[in-house]
Amino acid sequence: MDVTILGSGTSHGVPIIGCNCETCTSDNPKNKRFRSSIYIKTNVKNILIDTSPDLRLQLLNNEITDIDIVLFTHPHADHIMGFDDLRAINRINKRDIPCYGNKYTIEAIKKKFEYIFKDRHCRFSVPSVELNEIKNELQFEDLKVTPLPVKHNHDNVLGYKIDNFAYITDCSEIPKETMKLLKDVDLLILDALRYKSHPKHFNINEAVEVIQNLGIKKAYLTHVSHEIEHEKVNEELPEGIELAYDGLQLKV
Repeated sequence: MDVTILGSGTSHGVPIIGCNCETCTSDNPKNKRFRSSIYIKTNVKNILIDTSPDLRLQLLNNEITDIDIVLFTHPHADHIMGFDDLRAINRINKRDIPCYGNKYTIEAIKKKFEYIFKDRHCRFSVPSVELNEIKNELQFEDLKVTPLPVKHNHDNVLGYKIDNFAYITDCSEIPKETMKLLKDVDLLILDALRYKSHPKHFNINEAVEVIQNLGIKKAYLTHVSHEIEHEKVNEELPEGIELAYDGLQLKV
């Protein structure tokens, strides 16, 4: 399984418009962050998690032209507003794309992109998708996809476990039942906004505590704000934990 970080930033992205802080003005490409999203390539399925507003450039930059399924974590703008760009993948592969999310997310996508589902269009002039509510694990041959219910303050959102890999972004609390599902994970990518606390996100110390309590040997922190300068903070993290960055490729 190959995992590519398409975006590791917050809803603002990094740099933030009009900000002159150290991170936003940095020349280090690891401080340039698209909105959070990942691409997973397996022998069975090629999986996109979330369609960020930066999706077009994310796909171009990483030469991605094949997406078999899309998994949605939740329907906030920074995770779904690139949805329309899926039509480019439809045109290339000449097939619909199954999309999965919880009920809250699927209903929001139908509402926010009403034009796609309400009117008749020429095929592939808009995304051609199948929207599916995910309630239980999915099995694609020997590939297992397990939804991971987590809290994003008051919102019920999803992370995903794909075989021995897990991805959880936009998270402020992981319920006990979900923690149990993470016990056998070899690689975890986890939300860690900044050092200062936030009501909707783990901060770095909280994320590190979760990772260490789980005993996970390798983890990366994502959904990182401009308050975090990559090189400085990466040096401060415990062994086995690093900051994700756009374009990072991992093998699980």
